[in-house]
Formats: sequence, structure tokens, C-alpha cells
Amino acid sequence: MAETTPVGKIFERLLGASAEVSITAYDGSTSGPADAPVSIQVRSPLALTYLMSSPGDLGLARAYVSGALDVDGDLYSALRALVAQVDQLSAADRVWLLRHLGPAHLRRVAPPAEELPSRFKRGFDGLRHSKARDSNAISNHYDVSNRFYELVLGPSMAYTCAAFPSADASLEEAQEHKFDLVCKKLGLKPGMRLLDVGCGWGGMVEHAVQHYGVEALGVTLSREQAQWAQKDIVTKGLADRAEVRHLDYRDVTETDFDAVSSIGLTEHIGARNLPAYFRFLAGKLKTHGRLLNHCITNPDTSVAHRSRGFIDRYVFPDGELESVGEITTAFHDSGLEVRHSENLREHYATTLAGWCANLDEHWDEAVAEAGAGRSRVWALYLAACRLAFERREIELHQVLGVKTGPDGDSEMPLRPDWGV
Repeated sequence: MAETTPVGKIFERLLGASAEVSITAYDGSTSGPADAPVSIQVRSPLALTYLMSSPGDLGLARAYVSGALDVDGDLYSALRALVAQVDQLSAADRVWLLRHLGPAHLRRVAPPAEELPSRFKRGFDGLRHSKARDSNAISNHYDVSNRFYELVLGPSMAYTCAAFPSADASLEEAQEHKFDLVCKKLGLKPGMRLLDVGCGWGGMVEHAVQHYGVEALGVTLSREQAQWAQKDIVTKGLADRAEVRHLDYRDVTETDFDAVSSIGLTEHIGARNLPAYFRFLAGKLKTHGRLLNHCITNPDTSVAHRSRGFIDRYVFPDGELESVGEITTAFHDSGLEVRHSENLREHYATTLAGWCANLDEHWDEAVAEAGAGRSRVWALYLAACRLAFERREIELHQVLGVKTGPDGDSEMPLRPDWGV
């Protein structure tokens, strides 16, 4: 019965006897090899209640974020071991677990304070992807603490996939290389005007101004990002050519830009809104102007657009992913001609490994800045996303389009290699 079954044995059935993970439970029981590289500590019965009352990644997240379940060792390695086993659970396994844990673990308990309301309750903030609800969603994720992001992201403050020029390149070198790649694809030259939507802490804006001599406007829905970026722009003496505003991209009134970059914003737009999104951005371009969209994508069109579970309730509320085919279709339907597409999936896995290392190195300061629960959310999120990119559960695409002239002229090079 549930009262006499050691918790260690429960997890042994859950993970499989061959799992390279050791378990130490609050009742003193253990399972798994004692010399396993990763050890999971089940610190409280609450961990079992979360796992049983909300199965899947949401239950695991609640147990970890609350501290009821902890990991000694590398969290990424633990997740890799857990995914390999939990994905194989049969219906018989689940019945066995319920019988040995007992129905008491099916009761509803309050989730950790870091968890966001359900989609239904978020409806009181406005319709999905309305300006008000998008503003709340962005603020929840990005307005954690600029110092916290400095600890995780490093000096570049670039919170998007880097592009590694070589296997031994540092994260900072790769982020610089990514911005250079975007600038080259956009064909930026001195005197041009760039609009960067979802500009984060202004990394793309500053790079384009400093290295390509353009005038650049960046917009973000995060007030803290905008304040940090604008202060940095002034400090670097770029204020005569660069600006970052706390503004919804839909409220940008300027037009006739030579180029538009959208790096990591499409995930917040929503599949239904893609056609309107790209029509709006295309309308901001001059003839022969280019748009580069850089975003996380689904591996095919059979995958649901909307995020769910842990990602929706803790990380990116209302987030949606589309396949690269859906994005290129929206490009074409907006009047843009797609000229290039590139998948940087492996680069994002490496980027996330760098962020995980940064957070681990600065863990105590991160906890002091943002709290233990929020830091645990980020540790789990970064490690899980790294694993998802490696397993090709998600991808990262850059798609480049051009606004052709009335006779179809694009002013694009015949066979570009971008020079980087």
C-alpha cells in the first residue's frame, strides 16, 4: 500500500532500474546507482502530490520550483535522464503508481507563487494577443530584474540565439557574430534607417549603429529593457543615431525604413496574427527594403501552436510557435519575396548551454536578486529548452525577405554568402 511503499522504490518504477540517476527520499529510502552522476532529492511528500495531481512537465516544474524536489549535479543531465524514462511510461505504470501512492496525492494543492494564472483566468487581462494582455505577458517575463539578466546573459545582454563562427567561440563572440550576420543579411550601409521590433536591451540597435553607420529605432514592451537600453545608448554616445522606446510595435508611426529586424518577437505574436504582423512590417519598408525574422519554430505543421504546461504557466504566457513553412507563407502573403532561410537549431542549444553555465556560476547572486523560486524557474527553463533543441522538438529559423519593386527588381546579390 501507499503508506509502506518506499518512495525510492516508487521512483525506481517511474524511472526504470537502468536510469543513471540516484534517488534519495525524505523517508530515507533510495534507488538507483550510488555513483550516478546526477542525484535527485525528494525532500517532501509535496513533490509526489505535484507529480500525481498535475502529470507531465507542469507537475515536475511545480515540484522543482517549490523546492520539494531538488537536483544535486547538472540539471540538464538530470532532465535528459528523466525524459528518456518518463516518455516511456505505459498505462500500466501509471496505474501502478496511483495504487502505490494512493489517492491522497491526487488532491489539489496551491502551486508555487511563481506560477501564472491559467489561460482562462488570463482572459480577464484582455483577449489573447491584445495590447494589454501582451504587455502583461512581456512584463512578467522580461521585467524580472535587469541585474538578473546580466548574470544569465553576460555582457552582450543578448537574449536570443547566438551564431557560433566556430565550435570554440565564446558566447560573447557568437552573439556579436549573430548581430553581424543579421546586419549583412539586411544589407545595412551608412545612412540607412533600421527598425528593430522586440529589441530587448538594444544589442542589435547598438551593433548596427556602431558598425554599420545606420540610424536605428528599437521598440520593446518591457519598460525595464527600454530604460536599460536607452541609458546604455547614451553612455556609449550613440543617442544621436540610436533610440529604444517602451512601445508596442503596432504603435510605431514612422515609415520608409531601409530594413526591419524582428529577433525573437514572433513567438509572442500568435499564429492567427502572423499575416497582419508581416503586412505591418512590410508596410514600414521602402521599396527594396529587407525584413529579417529570427524566431523559434516548430519542426512541422502538426505541432500545436500554443505553448502549454510549464512554458505557458511559468515562462512565456500566451507564447505560440509556428513552423518555418507557415512563416514563409506569411512573408509571401504580405507582399515580401523570401530570399533566404537558415536553421540555427544547434546554435541555440549551444547558446542555452552558455546561459545555463552563467546562471550556475552566479547562482547565489541570482537568488539574492530574483528569489530562489524565480531562479529555479530559469534553471529549469534553460536546461529544458537546451534539451528540446538538441532533440529537434523545436528549431530556430532566420527568414529574409525583400520588398521588390514594381517590375520585380529586388536589388539583392545573385548568390550571397553574407561574408560572415
